[in-house]
Amino acid sequence: MVLHHGKPKKEMTVEEFKNWLNQFDADKDGRISKEELHEAVRSLGVWFTSWKTRRGLLAADDNKNGYVDEHEVDHLFAYAQKKLNVKIVT
Repeated sequence: MVLHHGKPKKEMTVEEFKNWLNQFDADKDGRISKEELHEAVRSLGVWFTSWKTRRGLLAADDNKNGYVDEHEVDHLFAYAQKKLNVKIVT
């Protein structure tokens, strides 16, 4: 995980973003629940964490199963860049 003074850096590669996100997969089922996403968003130190979590899940959860599955993470990248000020670099 990429840390800067105890918080995740706001600039990371796609691989670093995946690794950072996976640390919040508490039950290690390979997908991110709303609660796990809430913890990830909260770790960024942004305001309106619950609202941004709900919006992130809506943006990423294509199959509407309540989780961000591995194939839906790209949608979460886009949301994180647009709404959470996370810059994904190549």
